Amino acid sequence: MFPHPTSVFLTRGIGIHRDRLTSFELALRDADIEQQNLVAISSILPPRCRLVTREEGVATLRPGEITFSVLARAETDEPGRLVHASVGLARPADPDMYGYIAEHHGYGAAAEESGEYCEDLAATMLASTLGIEFDPAAAWNERKKVYEHSQLIVESLSLTAAARGDAGGHWTCAVAAAVFRF
Repeated sequence: MFPHPTSVFLTRGIGIHRDRLTSFELALRDADIEQQNLVAISSILPPRCRLVTREEGVATLRPGEITFSVLARAETDEPGRLVHASVGLARPADPDMYGYIAEHHGYGAAAEESGEYCEDLAATMLASTLGIEFDPAAAWNERKKVYEHSQLIVESLSLTAAARGDAGGHWTCAVAAAVFRF
């Protein structure tokens, strides 16, 4: 049985290389998580899990360890094609309640658009769990105001990596991750 993570940090990176796998490796290097054996997990932010800076989190990593993360990844070898990878996080005001982490990745969205969408995903999952009434058809900024006024959600945020495909047709990879620490 695994203990609950005590902290989480967000990170992102971009990698470009003629080989697809190497572009992913370079994106992980840019995100400072290339030496980890990453295990993809789903979207729950455990109760009392502190959000720490990338620098604080990376300092605790040891090469080769099994590292749990929520990972978004997008890649292309099409020159000029926009790729994006985002992670969003929403924490409840009650520290004994769990929160949500969402991942979103794809093509054609700018960094801000992808980040807002991903933050919206995480916050909306948390809001529905907490019983906050909202109009799902309302714009994100309107729903965000409802969430903030409820005082049940203390924080929501996102981090995005976005890039245009390499002009020479090399693979361009974008990654964003929420990395858990124990």
